[in-house]
Amino acid sequence: PVEATDDAFWDQFWADTATSVQDVFALVPAAEIRAVREESPSNLATLCYKAVEKLVQGAESGCHTEKERQIVLNCCRLLTRILPYIFEDPDWRGFFWSTVPGAGRGGGDEDDENARPLAESLLLAVTDLLFCPDFTVQSHRRSTVDTAEDIHSIDSCEYIWEAGVGFAHSPQPNYIHDLNRTELLKLLLTCFSEAMYLPPSSDSSNTNPWVQFFCSTENRHALPLFTSLLNVVCAYDPVGYGIPYNHLLFSDYREPLVEEAAQVLIVTLDYDSSTSSSPTVDGTTTGTAMDDVDPPGPDNLFVNYLSRIHREEDFQFILKGVARLLSNPLVQTYLPNSAKKIQFHQELLVLFWKLCDFNKKFLFFVLKSSDVLDILVPILYFLNDARADQSRVGLMHIGVFILLLLSGERNFGVRLNKPYSVRVPMDIPVFTGTHADLLIIVFHKIITSGHQRLQPLFDCLLTIVVNVSPYLKSLSMVAANKLLHLLEAFSTTWFLFSAVQNHHLVFFLLEVFNNIIQYQFDGNSNLVYAVIRKRNVFHQLANLPTDSQAIQKGLQRKKKSPEPISRTNSQDGVSMEGSRPAAPAEPGTLKTSLVATPGIDKLTEKSQVSEDGTMRSLEPEASQLSPEGNPPTALSDGELWSGEASHSRRDRRRLSSASSTGQWTPTPDWVMSWKSKLPLQTIMRLLQVLVPQVEKICIDKGLTDESEILKFLQHGTLVGLLPVPHPILIRKYQANSGTAMWFRTYMWGVIYLRNVDPPIWYDTDVKLFEIQRV
Repeated sequence: PVEATDDAFWDQFWADTATSVQDVFALVPAAEIRAVREESPSNLATLCYKAVEKLVQGAESGCHTEKERQIVLNCCRLLTRILPYIFEDPDWRGFFWSTVPGAGRGGGDEDDENARPLAESLLLAVTDLLFCPDFTVQSHRRSTVDTAEDIHSIDSCEYIWEAGVGFAHSPQPNYIHDLNRTELLKLLLTCFSEAMYLPPSSDSSNTNPWVQFFCSTENRHALPLFTSLLNVVCAYDPVGYGIPYNHLLFSDYREPLVEEAAQVLIVTLDYDSSTSSSPTVDGTTTGTAMDDVDPPGPDNLFVNYLSRIHREEDFQFILKGVARLLSNPLVQTYLPNSAKKIQFHQELLVLFWKLCDFNKKFLFFVLKSSDVLDILVPILYFLNDARADQSRVGLMHIGVFILLLLSGERNFGVRLNKPYSVRVPMDIPVFTGTHADLLIIVFHKIITSGHQRLQPLFDCLLTIVVNVSPYLKSLSMVAANKLLHLLEAFSTTWFLFSAVQNHHLVFFLLEVFNNIIQYQFDGNSNLVYAVIRKRNVFHQLANLPTDSQAIQKGLQRKKKSPEPISRTNSQDGVSMEGSRPAAPAEPGTLKTSLVATPGIDKLTEKSQVSEDGTMRSLEPEASQLSPEGNPPTALSDGELWSGEASHSRRDRRRLSSASSTGQWTPTPDWVMSWKSKLPLQTIMRLLQVLVPQVEKICIDKGLTDESEILKFLQHGTLVGLLPVPHPILIRKYQANSGTAMWFRTYMWGVIYLRNVDPPIWYDTDVKLFEIQRV
């Protein structure tokens, strides 16, 4: 053991040389940290406490000399290196929350400060250092060194790092300040990463003590820090003053800071909104009006600040910034390498999700203008691009979750009618149409040519299409054919009989056709024509056999026929120019596992749209309530499941294994139970009226030309001939602790994989997820 008072020994760790963070990682190998932890724990404890003490001293003095700054940065790097090894050992986890005897005695009269746990001292020192003039922010005083600003008297709100939300002044860029901020933020992120070393639990009271303290009123810099992080991310323009290829001329010190800021921001916003009784974000409380006139917000100040942003220009700034950064990889495909290609789109998607989830005014702002399409197109691009890559299952999920959230609002469906003209090079058929066509074509591509692990998302994808379908004014022929191709694939007897919830997909698709025919018949002659052409699919569904023999025969058919979902669509072989097909992950790619996502019935709540456009939530059916209460079992993402919450694990088998294991077998009663509910009346009536008329035109005019038939359908009407329109049902996303847990594992998985230089958590014993090689 080395005495804590032996300064000569301890100072050599931080005072001697300027080392980069990469040097620290190279010079302090994992094996040695673990060895010290096991064999001389008192030395490791002293090292941590001395390093924190140096940071506290630096924050107190304001880091005026080069030497002090060097010491602060070295301590910062050392702690970033050591903390993960403290977290991985359960016996050490409480160490930073204990008080170190004799700490803080330096000033003599600061005995009341002794009671602070080490973790709190560390976090407060780092936040002070993030607003330290001439170290991380521009000094406002232009005088001699004697009157250096006192770190305690400065109002850090005047030192916000970037103009934007709540701050109009954009400070002069200074790359040294950017580098110093980045290192301090890296240390913060490492402090917060204790969450990675705890196994996933659905218990939402499991709050991260580091984040909790950092986002509490104890942190006097909470507001300027939140604002600085948000503004630095949203103001970043990787193109560099609009000059293409600019980034090749000079180095960009802002990008690492922006990445780090985005990661710290999403971690501080990791808050389960479904369990809190704090006010919902439009200001109404879950309690009664009597309780409190102005109820307190969540105790997490970052969530609180985020939920209170309300000025239009702030929303515009955030939305423009997020859309600019999400579109960056798409810009790449026109002028290759013209702009710096950012890699943090997953963190941006989590941030966008949090904004919409915690700030309903922001969500409505996004949907009010067609700017929402600037978010939609990049998401569809990422979904299409990642569909064959198993290491990007998480990206697929979050993209679909965001679209599910947006699709619960009527405005989203209306916005989709805007013509799609921006031709992003994507590996999809060429079409002329709207953003709705783009959405349907990409979803079809994911379902027909994505990998096996995306099957749990099929319910979600089709729910999104159902939600927007009543508002789609005119689908293109390509999109209409895609929808019918899906129905054809999902209604084969083999598919319907091979898993307990496969028939749900047919119900969703029929609901889409019914919504469009009932509410948007006039502009949708392409879809009506496609329904007439493929009418045998609907007749086969209506006459689906239900006897045991036919069921067995249906299941046998799979062995002979090829995969029912194949890309045998005649007229759309041509893809957009410049597109590359989705590539699978390169061998050796690391990926992190995810917990199971709740089934679609847990993810959404049904609402009925009444005639005046308002929504009324429907009572959940009894069937949906039965297995409530049991926490989601963590499955590897290979067996993420969806559909009805089933009682036994075996029902959740992926569709491929369901028939081969033979554990669940379809019975005539089971088939009858749902076949009788298939909503086919509207379509059958449409076929009954229109098919004879179309056939007559063909015979009379000797027609084989579809344009004449389309012309006839455009001018036809079914007013009075169809059944009474059914009410529109929207399935709105609903927050729950299952998704909160999913977001936590996904977010930390992304952060783990993205921090490779230096590799902060690599090869430590993380428990929140598993790391696999693809």
